[in-house]
Amino acid sequence: MNRTAIRRTITAARTTTQHLAYRTLSGRIAHLVDTGHLVRTGDILDRLGADNLLDGQRSWYGRHVAKAYRTTHLGADAIRVWTQHRTTGHWIHVHVYAPTDPALYTALGTYKATRHLATTDFAECA
Repeated sequence: MNRTAIRRTITAARTTTQHLAYRTLSGRIAHLVDTGHLVRTGDILDRLGADNLLDGQRSWYGRHVAKAYRTTHLGADAIRVWTQHRTTGHWIHVHVYAPTDPALYTALGTYKATRHLATTDFAECA
């Protein structure tokens, strides 16, 4: 690449929108989340009808899922993606999981605020 092309690329990167910049950083992972191949913990709560949980409770559920995931995957963290916070609109980095990952459903039973969702009737809907 010549200097002019590099300079134009840098200028374009500086003037891009914030949304495009974070989508570019997330790359293929964001596409997999959009198509449903990967899910955020908030997506699971919404599917189970727990969309009325406070942000703090949703966050703690996510921490329980991350802990359960690390337990079953030899201490490894899940894949992360940039996404906009549902209420503030700020860009945050969150873990994403396969929709059938056992950690999502184990955490429903281990976290007190979501324990009522761990019954078989609700778990089958997800």
